[in-house]
Amino acid sequence: MTKVLIITDNDSDWRQYFPSDRVVTVDTYLQHGAFCENKTTQVINLCRDYGYMSSGYYCSLMAEARGHRVIPRVMTINDLSQPFLLSVPSDQLEKAFANHMPAVGDRLEEKIYFGQSRVPGFEKIARRLFEHFMVPVMQVTIRRSESHWQVEQITPFPFQDLTDPEQDQFAEALERFSNKVWRSPKPNKNARYDLALLVDPHEKMPPSDSTALHSFKKAAKRLGMRLQTITPDDLSRLGEFDGLFIRSTTNIGNFTYRFAKTAEKLGLVVMDDPESIMKCTNKVFLTELLRLHKVPTPKSVILKNFDPHWQELAEREIGFPMVLKVPDGAFSVGVVKVKNREELLTQMDKLFARSTLILAQEFLPTDFDWRIGVLNRQPLFACKYYMSRGHWQIYQHHNSGRVSSGGFETLDLKQVPKAVIDTALKAANQIGSGLYGVDLKEVDGQVVVIEINDNPSIDHKVEDAFLGDLLYDRIMTEFLRRIQLRGF
Repeated sequence: MTKVLIITDNDSDWRQYFPSDRVVTVDTYLQHGAFCENKTTQVINLCRDYGYMSSGYYCSLMAEARGHRVIPRVMTINDLSQPFLLSVPSDQLEKAFANHMPAVGDRLEEKIYFGQSRVPGFEKIARRLFEHFMVPVMQVTIRRSESHWQVEQITPFPFQDLTDPEQDQFAEALERFSNKVWRSPKPNKNARYDLALLVDPHEKMPPSDSTALHSFKKAAKRLGMRLQTITPDDLSRLGEFDGLFIRSTTNIGNFTYRFAKTAEKLGLVVMDDPESIMKCTNKVFLTELLRLHKVPTPKSVILKNFDPHWQELAEREIGFPMVLKVPDGAFSVGVVKVKNREELLTQMDKLFARSTLILAQEFLPTDFDWRIGVLNRQPLFACKYYMSRGHWQIYQHHNSGRVSSGGFETLDLKQVPKAVIDTALKAANQIGSGLYGVDLKEVDGQVVVIEINDNPSIDHKVEDAFLGDLLYDRIMTEFLRRIQLRGF
């Protein structure tokens, strides 16, 4: 269970806010070794000065040395002293400050409280800046150039200097960020650790159904942990938890990657971690990675829309029929088969509109694909996914919007050919030590890797059909092991 600790310079700094025994002075925090005993601590450093060698600097430094999760981190403090390199979309700034009629060179200053802003249109930028820097209160200076607004400077702002209206915004944002500062734990709250289960309630094809999610929660409870559902609107709550388990389809461009990055910065155990998301969700990257490490894959080439000879390359190296893949597609979306040159040209017009690079692979017809689940570099489960009836893929997307899929068979790992297991492990090990689903085909005695999923499907009576509750226990046990290794 995470304990929140607010650090200020003096007792008087907190006088105008709601009294709390979670607020201590920086001198007390630095001097008392008793704080080392509880490593499940989230420290919010509200010292006036974060400058090098200051009390605020040492507060964050000591917190990290004690294994506490702290904002801002020492690396953040150091980064803020360097030139600002994070790009901010100018169109968002234009929208947020459209009502201002400035002259060239005019400046505006806006404050961000734990990623919150009350300026309409500025909310997304505020969240992004907080996710990147993790500073409780930031002052953002934007300057008007000849054509647009641009961020000129970002600096920490001492909460002690806030005006009365700003203090209200600060207190509200702090409460939303971590309501444990204000609310006492429930009497029956005896979990050792709290895990966040990230889901998207509106997702049509989530990686786990509701029954599987409930099984994960029961497994966590058996281990003395609590797994609590959060949604894409709950980024500010991550500081409450010891770990993040993502059960929504991951993508670099959506909320899952932001959650993974933010959780990692906060020191949470994350599954799957942002690096795994980056490596697995782009098929072009994955193809190059597997090729480099001599992991067998279908014959592949990367087609570039700026290469005038891409058509010749595809026909010479792959031939017809061939499979074309958008780099970040999932559940067979953005994957098409072409049988001739006419189909190739038609489909590539559409695909190049979505991505500069397209992956072309040889077509390998099989009745089923293997899926080997891998956790911490060890095989976890094995399934055969059969092709949708009358179709060449597992998932078939109909024009009506309906999605159909083939059958499946879940097996004991002992029933799986050794070459399939070995190839799956070799592939997954190039990504990391998280939870992965490796898709493979067997063709003429050869095993090839089709793709690696950083967020594999785990559904009730499908992937768990052989192991049952043990599948969920093993995944939650891995969370527990990683949390304990970090000394939380």
